[in-house]
Amino acid sequence: MANFRRNRINDAVAQELNLALREVRDPRITGALVSVTRAEVAPDLRNATVYFSCMGDPKEVRTALVKCTGLFRHHLAVTVNLRVTPELSFIHDASISHGARIAEILTELHKNDAAADTATENPEEK
Repeated sequence: MANFRRNRINDAVAQELNLALREVRDPRITGALVSVTRAEVAPDLRNATVYFSCMGDPKEVRTALVKCTGLFRHHLAVTVNLRVTPELSFIHDASISHGARIAEILTELHKNDAAADTATENPEEK
């Protein structure tokens, strides 16, 4: 039962941090299309690891997110009813770009297979 509660807290923290990102006026964040992919709050609720994805430079975006930690913690304290507002640490989540790369490779393989099939079906055209 406690695991279910932690999952709900993780989801609530990630959702509220995505909303808090809209309030940030730092051009390093607004120009990089940053989104929180997930959050993992420790069992004692004192620390939270926030995974984010972005279109810009992840190191620069992480630096900007760390600078805005106070705003994020305040937003969490107001919106999420927790005993303790967790300290936030940010980690770049490369799974979206990794998935896009896999999709690109699969599309390329599909095109190569289709080209090979048409070449074997029409040998007199060559």
